[in-house]
Amino acid sequence: MNNEAQNQGRKVWFLYFAWLVSVVATLGSLYFSEIRGYIPCDLCWFQRIFMYPLVLILGIGTFQSDMSVKKNVLPLSIIGGAISFFHYLEQKVPGFGGIRPCVSGVPCSAEYINWMGFITIPFLALIAFTLVIICMVFLVIIERQEK
Repeated sequence: MNNEAQNQGRKVWFLYFAWLVSVVATLGSLYFSEIRGYIPCDLCWFQRIFMYPLVLILGIGTFQSDMSVKKNVLPLSIIGGAISFFHYLEQKVPGFGGIRPCVSGVPCSAEYINWMGFITIPFLALIAFTLVIICMVFLVIIERQEK
């Protein structure tokens, strides 16, 4: 197999993995709210706004082997990841709790889950956004090596 075919295979794998991560994150989000009955706070809604479109964008890109989707995916993932990071800080760092209190019912500092003392829903979202970002960065690196 030549180098160009290997690179194409790696790019498709990164695209597919990023899509799979976004699907799992979206289904997890829906599971927590629709099945477990956890009411999303304001910051959770913003994270959803940035994660849910990734399923469609990455899905279409994956099945069409369209690497140009990274131009749309990277900004959504970076912004969503930043919101997740801020939300996690608001939950875990005492000084962040009162910076901007959520006003629509559930406080953003609430922790519906706290697995192993540090894994919360915003942490899971942050991991998902980070994995998608890493996959898109690898796509960029591979494409630059091809030139």
